[in-house]
Amino acid sequence: MTVSTNFRNAVIVLAMAGVIYALGTTGDFALGTLETAILLGFFAASAWAASRFYVEHRTAIDSLGTRRRAIVYVALGVAALALTAVGRFTASGFGTVIWLVLLGCCVYALYAVWRSTKLY
Repeated sequence: MTVSTNFRNAVIVLAMAGVIYALGTTGDFALGTLETAILLGFFAASAWAASRFYVEHRTAIDSLGTRRRAIVYVALGVAALALTAVGRFTASGFGTVIWLVLLGCCVYALYAVWRSTKLY
């Protein structure tokens, strides 16, 4: 059963690559539409995974305390805004640096909260 599943997944990836290649030759509008659809699917899947994570770990998240929970929520919010505005940030070199600093601060804040929960 593993071979057929792997084969099916490879065929799906090749079909998607073929569609992208075919739309790329027809014009920018079709390719832009496909890119937008893929990004929306990615963000929808990310939102679904985040909601599942929250439901499964609600008790642990609530036991963090007000300060740590606020840090987690603010870091996730800033990261979400930075990821949705990646096109505007990366339009210039300085914007790219700011975008990387924002994401780095978000990752550090999440790591600091995780690390503080592991220390006694």
